[in-house]
Amino acid sequence: MATSEAAATPQAAPTVRRLSLLRVLGPMHVWALGVGIVLVGEFMGWNFTVAKGGVFGALVACWFAGILYSCVAMIDSEVSSTVASAGGQYAQMKHIVGPLAAFVMGLFLIFEYCMLASADAIVIGAIMAELNANFSPLPWVILSLLFLTWLNYRGVHLSLTFNFVITAIAFMTIIILLFGGEFWNPGKIFQTSELFAVQPDGVDPKAPYGWLGFLAALQFGIWYYLGIEGTCQTAEECRSVPRALPIGTMSGLITLLIAATITWFVGTSLVDWVTLGESAFPLYDAALNTGRQWLVVILFIGTFLSCLASANGCINDASRAWFAMGRDQFVPRFFGGVHPRYRTPYRAILFLVPITLGFGYTGLLDQVITFSIISGLLMYAIMPINMIRFRRLYPMGSIPRGYVHPFHPAPSIVLLLFCIGTFIAIYFGYWKNLIAAMAFYILVSVWFIFRRYKIVDRSKLYTMPWPRPKGY
Repeated sequence: MATSEAAATPQAAPTVRRLSLLRVLGPMHVWALGVGIVLVGEFMGWNFTVAKGGVFGALVACWFAGILYSCVAMIDSEVSSTVASAGGQYAQMKHIVGPLAAFVMGLFLIFEYCMLASADAIVIGAIMAELNANFSPLPWVILSLLFLTWLNYRGVHLSLTFNFVITAIAFMTIIILLFGGEFWNPGKIFQTSELFAVQPDGVDPKAPYGWLGFLAALQFGIWYYLGIEGTCQTAEECRSVPRALPIGTMSGLITLLIAATITWFVGTSLVDWVTLGESAFPLYDAALNTGRQWLVVILFIGTFLSCLASANGCINDASRAWFAMGRDQFVPRFFGGVHPRYRTPYRAILFLVPITLGFGYTGLLDQVITFSIISGLLMYAIMPINMIRFRRLYPMGSIPRGYVHPFHPAPSIVLLLFCIGTFIAIYFGYWKNLIAAMAFYILVSVWFIFRRYKIVDRSKLYTMPWPRPKGY
């Protein structure tokens, strides 16, 4: 009788253990990711603001971009600490706006970070060629990307701890240059009054092209901070998301605001505006003009480490976005796999290596940087819509939030206006790149709607335990 009853009772289905990413990160690692990706902008790229807008145009672009990214940091800290999932802005869009917006946002993230990693590798190759004329840049591009890929493959805690160390060293080299140039003793090494003065030919280096130059400088002003939003990609791997994300992101932004202002002051006080606007390594050139060899060595190290830290963080962020899209079947599910030992999205990491290497192989630094900036700017333009809709669907008190950013909706409105102004600036200088990027994203969106979305399991897209949105 007992046997027959046991036979009649259906057996419980075996439990399938799904591997997940490890929750091992704290505020230090979030800071290392955000600042590590961005700090390279202080060592290269920002100086094109001087070529576009002069000395004061570069400062205006620096601070305006700082306001833009303050809005980005506040918005991201609130939504990401609530939607604590890999993919960052992609996961936010999926839950708040919809699948198409999420798919496009995922592509923005992947191309922004892959292009930025390629640009970093190109600069590493150029640095080594600068060190020794017999060095070919290409092997250094390949070696640096392969090393960082291996590091990310082995574990997020290892890779971001490494990032923290090299980012902190790179940041300190900027401070050392400021003090090594004896900023308290103007005229000895820093030549601010001489370099800011009107030239004999009548050109004013402070604003050679007037207000139009200030507008044009906005495009490269975002290079001071581009990538800080990547801290959201760690949401699923933080030990305490409500603590780690806001603290790491906000402290990272403060670090970058300080570094950007010092960088502007040091660069424009040591190098004339024409040379500075064309330099590949502006802070390194500034160190050369001090006449102090030990500063030159230190800034060489800082430039190299900043590129390495940026590329490392970009590999981390791009792989998380691709992994999250694979897990939702927006791309093949294969890419949503987690390594059984290291608990990393290893398939996504390995898949993006040839793409990053391919763009690095071209050596076209300005084109690679421009596509990265455009992708990032398109992402920022959608973020205000996402934030306003989030507050409208889930008013305060309806769901638990890890962090609540102040002054809503002012940051969203300011961010959108700054994005519009920067798009205008890009159109003046790189209108072909802008149109080509827009056409690419429109075409892949059409492909997603008519082809890929048909096989997505929509019942598994939304994972947050939220109540029904207001108005639905």
